[in-house]
Amino acid sequence: MDSEQTRHPNRQDHAILRAALFKLTATRKIIAAIVVAAVALVWYDLLNRVLAFGDGIDYAGLHVMGAEATALLQRYNPFFWWALVALCTLIIAYFLVLFVRASMRAASLRPIDEATFAQLSEGLSAPALDVLLWAWQERDEPLRVGDLQRAREGLRNDRAAKLQRAARQLSALEHARGGD
Repeated sequence: MDSEQTRHPNRQDHAILRAALFKLTATRKIIAAIVVAAVALVWYDLLNRVLAFGDGIDYAGLHVMGAEATALLQRYNPFFWWALVALCTLIIAYFLVLFVRASMRAASLRPIDEATFAQLSEGLSAPALDVLLWAWQERDEPLRVGDLQRAREGLRNDRAAKLQRAARQLSALEHARGGD
């Protein structure tokens, strides 16, 4: 029964990976959050100014177009400025999403320092180490944050059991082939 428990990753494995990832990505996440908050505050001030500008426009000088056209412009003026604000908000949000994704992608390419590597190699169980080895696809490069993220997802999706099952199947097939 004890051997069955050691074949599965435990809660400590999840905690070790989560702590390592938090330590390695915290700076990027904080910077991204500060940039998003700063842009949101600046945009909020600007959108209030744009809406105030739109409310202040007087179309009375366009009497040449006729009273009906002037009344129509005056009636639909707020909708135009709100549509402009909504469009600009979508564009800004799109660029912020691109910025955050690029920042997280850059963080995932960051190599793991020696202290974190030592903590992982000493603290993770054998099945969790198997998952980490599975996640480390570019063996000619040092472990990166992205490899740890992939290993964490693998642990969540029971990759250790799948790797063990694959190893048993490979062993059985090799044994069957050797028996011919």
